[in-house]
Amino acid sequence: MLRSVGLKTLHDQRRALIVWSLSLVVLVAMYAAIWPSMRDQPSMSEFLNQLPKAMRALFAAARADLSTPVGYVQVELLSFMGPLLLIIYSVAAGASAIAGEEDRHTLDLLLASPVSRTRVLAEKLAAMAAGATLLGAVTAAALLGEGRLAGMSLPAGGVTAAMVHMTLLALVFGTLALTTGAINGHPALSRALPAAAAVAAYIVNGLAPEVSWLKPAQRFSPFYQYAGHDPLRHGFSWPAILVAVSTILLLAAIAAAGFNRRDLAA
Repeated sequence: MLRSVGLKTLHDQRRALIVWSLSLVVLVAMYAAIWPSMRDQPSMSEFLNQLPKAMRALFAAARADLSTPVGYVQVELLSFMGPLLLIIYSVAAGASAIAGEEDRHTLDLLLASPVSRTRVLAEKLAAMAAGATLLGAVTAAALLGEGRLAGMSLPAGGVTAAMVHMTLLALVFGTLALTTGAINGHPALSRALPAAAAVAAYIVNGLAPEVSWLKPAQRFSPFYQYAGHDPLRHGFSWPAILVAVSTILLLAAIAAAGFNRRDLAA
């Protein structure tokens, strides 16, 4: 295992991944526990309908009905909190992959082993993808299991599709963090740039239906690829998956090119 950069990275993250997984299980349990009281409160849907259209659009509340399990999960978990947590994990993992190693003065030791820079980068990316996939799978299992205990009837296929799309969304920004770190080696910038990009992409996707000059940019937002077709209701969108995977691979190629050209001794 220690001969594999990817497995070593996952081994180092094992405690953090356990904490992340348990936290997501508890978060979903909290939402599931609240569901019975929300189901019997039609006033909440009326309250959402009274909010400004722009605010409803930001939280996917424009087409959601909180009195249904799908609408409740869509607004409470899938529109903001779920993506936020997976993006935080992925950006942190991506920033730590190269820039973090360099900041801890362990990158030289890592590159002294008989592995190429491209392989190090690829295995770091694979470890980040494995961690994000694990968290997405844990969230899906918690939603289906704990939701059933709380009387929420959720479509297993829709939940799976939503978690796959959410994981790809997180990996887009995580790969941007890895790419930024591979090119410049600064952990702070590697975290700040993807965070700013995620906020901008979220706002563009949320406000585009209400702001005409943002509509042309909406399709370029990773959040549109994640939620534009409503995966919880309609399942997988293969074009959206293709766009997300292509974005990740393009960023990885840029990272490899930049990392291989850098003079780490400078």
